[in-house]
Amino acid sequence: MSAPPISVLTATPEEAEAIRAAVRAPDLGYLGPHTRLAGPEHVTGLVALLSDPAVSGPIYDLPRPITPETIAAWVAEADRGRLAGDVLLTVSLDEAGEVAAYSRYSVWPDRSSAEIAGARRADQQNSGQGTAGAARSFGFMFEVLGVRLVGLTAALDNVRSARVIEAAGFVDMGERLSIAPDGATRRSRYWEMSREDWLTRRRPST
Repeated sequence: MSAPPISVLTATPEEAEAIRAAVRAPDLGYLGPHTRLAGPEHVTGLVALLSDPAVSGPIYDLPRPITPETIAAWVAEADRGRLAGDVLLTVSLDEAGEVAAYSRYSVWPDRSSAEIAGARRADQQNSGQGTAGAARSFGFMFEVLGVRLVGLTAALDNVRSARVIEAAGFVDMGERLSIAPDGATRRSRYWEMSREDWLTRRRPST
């Protein structure tokens, strides 16, 4: 299950409410023209995407087994979280309108913090799209949702994700224990980045 970053920030009530408002009515334009809030119409595509072990295998917080029923419930739960201001589930569609990727943002407004889990269809991995999409997702959390800290985890053997995370400038914080919805645990690599560091990296050098 999602867990807040190890580093603890405290948001003012005004900051926390602004983050909740951004989650409830997100401006998805930052993520590109093919990004949508996940809804019932995307359940079949999400099942197809996540039924591939190469896609879903490394992700600890997905519902199991992956069936139309479990994914429909997962999508509905995420929408309730959006209305509460602390979860966003999005999908990225390919040119044919099929689900090519998903992202699930967990947000802790009172701590001005967030994390993301997600995956891209196997035929689009190693194409550069994942790296570009990850960069947009990181920027979305900092610049659109307005959080000041992002924490990320990846399985110890998930070299692809680790490479993308470190290339974006996240700081390796060692390992932490991740807990799956069924209570199973695993050791994960863990990184953090502050909004200040993100904006510094994005600012053109002079």
